[in-house]
Amino acid sequence: MPATVTPLGALLTRHADAETCADPSSVMTLPADSDGTAGGCTSYRSTFAKGATGAPAHFHTRASELFFVISGALQVLVGEEVTVLEAGDFLSVPPHTPHAFAAAPGREADVLFVFTPGMGRFDYLRLLGRVMRGEADPQEIAESSERFDNHYVDSPVRRAALERSA
Repeated sequence: MPATVTPLGALLTRHADAETCADPSSVMTLPADSDGTAGGCTSYRSTFAKGATGAPAHFHTRASELFFVISGALQVLVGEEVTVLEAGDFLSVPPHTPHAFAAAPGREADVLFVFTPGMGRFDYLRLLGRVMRGEADPQEIAESSERFDNHYVDSPVRRAALERSA
């Protein structure tokens, strides 16, 4: 049974009904895209394996990205600073702020992501999974940056953090 919108406009997605998609290093659960929340938010949950490289440095122009670490630890770049978020930690990254994330070295991470305001991002997450599994051309991600408000940037700080944890 798919997500349901109640008469009062509340969105309910049961865990068993949420779509999942996977790539070689993570599993994503997709409970709420913006169409079901009247544009209020988009939310998904990612479970990262040890060594998962997560997302390269990027920024969004129209949305804040919120991170809540359910368990494990997530290494996060915000601007030019790298920090580790532990279980229970929360981070809000405003629009136009370069950021990146990966499972912290030697750790797994289970993280809830929320974008507000919401925009359709589930197609991006599906595309990302296909690229990481070798089923789609990485150029498709670059070509979708405006559509999904996902703009990649170079970050020497991020590269150095990944090299140290390898």
